[in-house]
Amino acid sequence: MAIAAAISPPLTTSIRRRMSQSLPRFSTTLPPLQRMNPKPIGMKKKLSLTTCSASSIGFKSASASFLEHKESGGGGVVHFVKYHGLGNHFILIDNRDSREPKLSPEQAVKLCDGNFGIGADGVIFALPGVNGTDYTMRIFNSDGSEPEMCGNGVRCFARFIAELENLQGRHRFTIHTGAGLIVPEIQEDGKVRVDMGEPILNSSDVPTSIPPNKDQSVVKAKLNVDGVIWNVTCVSMGNPHCMTFSSETMEGLVVDELNLADIGPKFEHHTVFPARTNTEFVEVISPTHLKMRVWERGAGATLACGTGACATVVAAVLEGRASRICTVDLPGGPLDIEWSEENNHVYMTGPAELVFYGSFPL
Repeated sequence: MAIAAAISPPLTTSIRRRMSQSLPRFSTTLPPLQRMNPKPIGMKKKLSLTTCSASSIGFKSASASFLEHKESGGGGVVHFVKYHGLGNHFILIDNRDSREPKLSPEQAVKLCDGNFGIGADGVIFALPGVNGTDYTMRIFNSDGSEPEMCGNGVRCFARFIAELENLQGRHRFTIHTGAGLIVPEIQEDGKVRVDMGEPILNSSDVPTSIPPNKDQSVVKAKLNVDGVIWNVTCVSMGNPHCMTFSSETMEGLVVDELNLADIGPKFEHHTVFPARTNTEFVEVISPTHLKMRVWERGAGATLACGTGACATVVAAVLEGRASRICTVDLPGGPLDIEWSEENNHVYMTGPAELVFYGSFPL
């Protein structure tokens, strides 16, 4: 896949000043786009990125801009929008005209590459709903694998749908995912609150082969990872998570001191996780405030993981470390998580921000 990008020249000081006065939300926060070097990459079918323009507009006017961009591209072109949820970034593609993703996992890998592609943690497709749902969400990770669901991704998905449908204000959607029914609701302030459903605690359903030690669950169990004994709790939010708050040598973790690139893959590919696992390393600030770093299955160290934040609060409650309503600090920013005692559902609230629009010919 050969990729080339046309980038607008740097803005002058006067233009920046006018933009900052009329478009305050994004004009001072968007990072500069980097010119991408064209380089052929072996694929059965070449894919070239032809346009990539930064957006400095607020969410209210983003709908019209995306639709205009899409209408101007002509046939044989795939249009995308890039969003991020606390730095967990995704390429989103309108796939509502087909039940199969427009791109292959191999193409998604190339697009997710930060040097020779667009750069992302995954490619998300908005497909038609099934079984009475409004939409279907599928995602290919940056390594080409397909996870069941993604918490930050589903918030971006909801904002993307609002753009596609030209919707304003509060809206609620039902989304079919590999993890089951997910229900996000866009709030008046633009944040997205997501009903993530019930956590799965049965060890065989997570899945993990660690012997259950609390009913049928794994709670603060011993796990040997490359010679270090960690205390782990396993939870699925439709995708597998392993949380650790301590080890034999560290009663309370200081997560910023951990080398995730070294330890993360050893958890992910441990034999006790037959479907691999996402791993969260958690520091308890207070009973209502947790700090977390994550090694995501198929994506590595990311700035945020929504399902991981949800699973972390569930694990903290099970271990008696936190209350059911918590703020979880991730490298990309905070998420508000609630594990409802009333209906056993987990609710996640956080932002989803537009980054830029682009297109590439198939």
